[in-house]
Amino acid sequence: MGAAGVGGAGYRRTVTPPRTATGSATPSARAKGRRRGARPSGTELLAAAVGAVPGGAERPGQLQMTTAIEECVAGGEHLLVQAGTGTGKSLAYLAPALTVDGPVVVSTATLALQSQLVDHDLPRLADAVEPVLGRRPTFAVLKGRHHYLCLARLDNSTEEEPEDTLFDAPAARPGGGTKWLGEAGRLGKQVERLRDWAEKTATGDRDELDPGVDDQAWRLVSMPARECVGATRCPFGQECFAEASRARAREADIVVTNHSLLAVDMLADRHIVPPHKLLIVDEAHELADRVSSAAQAELVPELIDRSTRRARPLLRPETAEALTAAGDALAVGLAEAPAGRLTAGLPTPLREACTLLDAATRSALDAIGEIKSDDPDPVRKQQAKAALDELSTTAQRLLEEADHDVAWVEKNDSGSRRALVVAPLSVAGTLATHLYDERTVVATSATLALGGRFDTVARALGLDAPPPAPPSPAAAALAARTGPGRPAGETPGRRLAGDTGAVVPATEGPGWRSLDVGSPFDYARQGILYVAAHLPRPSVSGLPEAAGEELLALVEALGGRTLGLFSSRRAAQQAAELLRARTDLPVLLQGEEALPLLVRRFREERASCLFGVMSLWQGVDVPGDACQLVVIDRLPFPRPDEPLAAARAAAVDAGGGSGFAAVSVPIAAVRLAQGVGRLIRATGDRGVVAVLDSRLETARGYGPFLRRSLPPFWYTTRPEVARGALQRLAGS
Repeated sequence: MGAAGVGGAGYRRTVTPPRTATGSATPSARAKGRRRGARPSGTELLAAAVGAVPGGAERPGQLQMTTAIEECVAGGEHLLVQAGTGTGKSLAYLAPALTVDGPVVVSTATLALQSQLVDHDLPRLADAVEPVLGRRPTFAVLKGRHHYLCLARLDNSTEEEPEDTLFDAPAARPGGGTKWLGEAGRLGKQVERLRDWAEKTATGDRDELDPGVDDQAWRLVSMPARECVGATRCPFGQECFAEASRARAREADIVVTNHSLLAVDMLADRHIVPPHKLLIVDEAHELADRVSSAAQAELVPELIDRSTRRARPLLRPETAEALTAAGDALAVGLAEAPAGRLTAGLPTPLREACTLLDAATRSALDAIGEIKSDDPDPVRKQQAKAALDELSTTAQRLLEEADHDVAWVEKNDSGSRRALVVAPLSVAGTLATHLYDERTVVATSATLALGGRFDTVARALGLDAPPPAPPSPAAAALAARTGPGRPAGETPGRRLAGDTGAVVPATEGPGWRSLDVGSPFDYARQGILYVAAHLPRPSVSGLPEAAGEELLALVEALGGRTLGLFSSRRAAQQAAELLRARTDLPVLLQGEEALPLLVRRFREERASCLFGVMSLWQGVDVPGDACQLVVIDRLPFPRPDEPLAAARAAAVDAGGGSGFAAVSVPIAAVRLAQGVGRLIRATGDRGVVAVLDSRLETARGYGPFLRRSLPPFWYTTRPEVARGALQRLAGS
C-alpha cells in the first residue's frame, strides 16, 4: 500500500471517549460521600484493605508507614520511607492517600509497578474500603500525550509520511537500509488497523491495543506534547483522548502516573498533572535519573533532516537549504569526533554546525510566523514550528557551554546512531525548586538508605541533609579493634551483611524526616551473602578465569536455579559459554530470546540458569525455589565512560571532595542493593547471594558502606560455607 493509502482525508470519529475516572463517581457525588459523618483514618482504611484479603494480616512496617504518612500530611512535612520487599508498601501509602482532599498523585518508575497498582492494588482497595468510606473511591492513569491516539494526526498524516517514515534515512532505523515496498505495505496495514481501532476505543491508550503495533506505525497516529496546538485550536479538540485522560485525572481520588511525565510536569511549571496536595513517589531511587533524562536534549542529523522536510512547504527554498546544510555539517562533525564526554568544549566542526543550525532555525521560525485562528492547517504548522524550536533551543544550549551542563558525543557499536547530547550536571536544584512546593511529598523505595543513612539520597532529591555525625571516641575505638564494619565478637564467618539486624536510624532535615520500616523477611535465616574475598581484585573486562571457576563451583553445588547478574555483556556471554561447555544445565542468556520469554523459562525449568546484564538487576521477580542463587560478578560502579557520572565525579574532585566516594559509590550501592534483592521475594524463599568481587570485603573505604546498604543477610567469606549451604538446598 502506498503512503497515500495509509490515511484517509476527512477522518471523523463517532465515539466520544469517556471523561470520568475508573469506578467513577461525579465530583458532586464524591463530595457528598465525604461529608457523611467522620472521615475514617488511614489506619482504619488499611485495616479494611488487609481484612479483605484471605488470610491477610497487618504487618508492623505497613502500619508504621501509614501512620507516618498521615502525620506528615497533617504537619506539612516531607517523608522518605525505606520499605523492604514484602512490606506491602503500596497499600501502606494508598490507604492514607484516600484521606486527603482532591487528587493524590502516585508516580512510579516502571510499567510493571504501574500495572500492578492499576490492575490489582487499586481495584481491590476500592472494593475493600467502599463500606468504610460510604462511596467507591476512584482512580485514573495519566500518561504522556504521545501514549494516546491523536485524531488530528490520523486525519492529517497522508502527505508527509512518504518522506517522514516510509523512506527514513538508514540511521533512523535498526539495521539501516531504505524501507522496501513489502515493509511499506506492512506499515499501511498496521495504520488501517489503528484506524479501525480508533472507531472503537474509549481511551485511545496505546497499552490497550492488542495486538500492538510497532513504533513507526504509532508515530503516524500520535502527537508529542510539543507539537500539539491545544484543544481550543484543534478541530478534534472535543474528542481528544489525551485531554479526556486529563479530565478523568482531575476527577479521580488517586492518579497514577510515571516519573518521566512527573519530570516533564516539573520542568513545565507543573501544568500537566492536576493540582494536588500529596505526591507519592514510589521507586524513588529512580527519580533523579528520570528528571535528568527529561532535561536532556540532543542533536541528530536524521532529526534535522526530518524537521526540514516537514517545514519545507512553509519555507522559501534558500531557508530550507540552510537547514539541510546545517544537518550535513553536524553529520560531518559527528563522524570526525570520538564518542565520549567533551571536556574541552565543542570541537570546531561541531561548534560550526551548531552555529549554522541556530541561525537556520531562527530564520525558519521567523518565516513560519505565529499560528493564527484562520490558518488552514494549524496542526501541521505547529508540528513544524515545534521541531524547529527544539532544534534551535538545543543548539543554543550547546553553544552556551554552561558550567551546569555536560555535553558528549554518543555512538552505538553498529554506527547507526550518532548524536550530540547535552544534560544537566545535577538536578538536585531543579528538584529542590519544583518537587516540594505547595504539596507534601512521600518518597519511598526498598533502597533509600545508602550506607545505613538517608542523607545521600535526600541530597540527590534536592533536600537539605545534614552531614553524617562523626563517631564518638568509644565507637571509633571499637571500630579500630574490630576492623571495618565488623561488630565486636563476630568472626569473618558469622556476621550479618549490613553489620546489624536493626532498621536504619532516622535522618531528618528542614521540613523533612525519614523512616525505615524494615522488612517482614528474616534475612539472616533466609539467606547468605557470600563474598569471594580470596579472589584477585577484578582488573580486566569480561569474566576472569578465577571468577569463572568460582561461579562454576557454586552453580554445580546447587544444580542450576541461578540468576547471574553481570557487569558487561561480554562477561555474561563468557559465563554462559563456560557453563554450557562444562555442565549439562540449561543456560539462558539475555539477548538470545525476548526477555519475558527467558524469565518465564527460568521460572519453569527448575535446573536452568539465567545470565544477563543491568536490565535484569531490577526487572526479575522469581519467588520460590526457581531462583536460589544470585551471582554478581563485580561491584556495579559506573563505567569511566559514562559521561554524566564522570562529569559529576570530576566536579566533586574539583571542589576538593572525592568524586568516587560522592558519586560512584552511591550509584554502586543502589545497583548492588537492587541486584541482591532478587533473591528473597517471599517469606518462604531461601538461598545465597554470591559476590565474586573481593573488594566488597577488602576495600576499607567503601566496602562497609556498600554492605550497610544491603539487607542483613548472614554473611561469610568462606567458600566451603557457601557451597555447603547450596548443596543442602539442592537436596531439600
